[in-house]
Amino acid sequence: MFKKIIRKLYKGPQKKVFAFIDSQNLNLGVQSQGGKLDFRKFRQYLTMKYSVSKAFLFIGYMKEHKNLYTYLEESGYICIYKKTLEYKDKKETIVKGNIDAELVLNAMIEFPHYDKAIIVSGDGDFYPLIDYLKKKNKLLKIITPNKKYSSLLLKFLPYIISMEA
Repeated sequence: MFKKIIRKLYKGPQKKVFAFIDSQNLNLGVQSQGGKLDFRKFRQYLTMKYSVSKAFLFIGYMKEHKNLYTYLEESGYICIYKKTLEYKDKKETIVKGNIDAELVLNAMIEFPHYDKAIIVSGDGDFYPLIDYLKKKNKLLKIITPNKKYSSLLLKFLPYIISMEA
């Protein structure tokens, strides 16, 4: 009887789940719906719903946002920074911190250390990474900030979770 109880309580080793988050895609996607992303609650959601042990957040670095980066790290993210570039487009200044290569590279560097991965982005640029993770049975979910994700991701429909209500 005691052994039966122990077996029910202990279901074997937990799978390691890592999340790789395109912060710009996530943040702008939520804003496009009129919302404001609560990064701390989102990190808690990833932990509670998917048992994410490490959440890598890829974000452009601007020194004037140092308080934001501290908040993100205190909220449980491992922040991977990319230097931003500024350029003029017509009359406005555009700040760009394209993190796609860093996200893919880090997902592959960490590959031996996780059992399942969650990609948080609706960007079709991640198609090759997502396809590879699926083929290696390491893709858990693709979380998109809204229903307007790249049509390239339609192949992975069973894995897609939209944050849009």
